[in-house]
Amino acid sequence: MSLLTISSLYVDFPTDDGLVRAVNGVDLSIAEDEVLGLIGESGCGKSVLGLSIIRLLQEDVIFKGDILYRGENLYLIEKEDMRKLRGKEIGMIPQNPGSSLNPVLTVGSQIAEPLMLHKHVKGSLAVKMAEKLLERVRIGDPQKRVKDYPHQYSGGMKERAVMAMGIASEPRFIIADEPTKGLDVTVKRNIVKLLKEISEKKTMLIITHDLGVAEKVCDRIAVMYAGELVEVSPAALMFEKQLHPYTGGFFNSLPSRGLKPIKGSSPSLIDPPQGCRFHPRCNYCSDRCRTEHPPMIEKNGRLVRCFLYA
Repeated sequence: MSLLTISSLYVDFPTDDGLVRAVNGVDLSIAEDEVLGLIGESGCGKSVLGLSIIRLLQEDVIFKGDILYRGENLYLIEKEDMRKLRGKEIGMIPQNPGSSLNPVLTVGSQIAEPLMLHKHVKGSLAVKMAEKLLERVRIGDPQKRVKDYPHQYSGGMKERAVMAMGIASEPRFIIADEPTKGLDVTVKRNIVKLLKEISEKKTMLIITHDLGVAEKVCDRIAVMYAGELVEVSPAALMFEKQLHPYTGGFFNSLPSRGLKPIKGSSPSLIDPPQGCRFHPRCNYCSDRCRTEHPPMIEKNGRLVRCFLYA
C-alpha cells in the first residue's frame, strides 16, 4: 500500500524571464516502509519535488496536481494542520545543514524544539531526549555537545545534528535532501550507515546525486531529468542495467565507470526542448524524439520515458 502518492504534479516559478518549469507532470508513489532514491543532476527539480511534499515552497509558486499522504491531499488541508503534520508525521533532513541550523541557538535546543512542539515534552526533559538523539546519531560526549552552538560542530557533526532533528518526533515518513553532500569519504560512509539504521521500518525519500548512497540504502530509484521522471526501477535492476540513455550516461559519468561525461549541458527549464527533453544530448535520438514527447512506458516491471521501448 502506498503511503505517499504524487499525481500529475507541476511546479512553476515565475521569473522576469518567464516560467521556470521545475517539476513537469510527475507521477510517483512510495510504499509503506520503502526507501526510494530520487537521483539526477543538480538543478533537475529533485529538491523542489521534496519541498512540494511538505509545502515549503515560496508563496508565488504555481502548483498543479495532487499529493496524497495516507489518502489525504496535503494541498487541501489548512496551513495549521500542515504545520502539525510537518515534523510529527513527515520529517525533513534538509540540504546544507550549516545554513539549516540557527547559529544563535544551541544544537540541543534546536533538536528539543520538535519534541516540545509535537510530543508536548517540557524543556528540561526535551534537552535530555536531545542528548539521547545525539548519542543515537553517533555524536560523542552528547551531554557536552548538546550545549554547543553550530559553529562548534564539524560538517559531519552538523549533518548528524539535522538528522537527529529530522527523526526527533519519530515521523512515519522522512525526506532526506542530499544527506552526504560536501562530506569527505570517511564521514560519508558513516552517514550512509546511519541512514540505513534510520530507514529500518521507516518510509524514506532520499534525494541525492550520489549513486553510492542510492545503491547502499534505497529499495527503488527514480531518475529525474529537466523536471521530469525518466526512469523508475528497483535499485538492484537499475545498477545491473540502465534503460534510459540519460540514466546510462549518468552512471557512466562516475569515476568508477570510466568518467565519461554526457555531451552538452542540461536544458533551460524556462524554454525546454520540444519533444524529448534529453534528445539534444542523446546518442539514440531519432526524428520522432525531436518532435514528440515520450510517455512513461512499462518494461518488465520498470518505467522508462523513451521511444526505444515503445
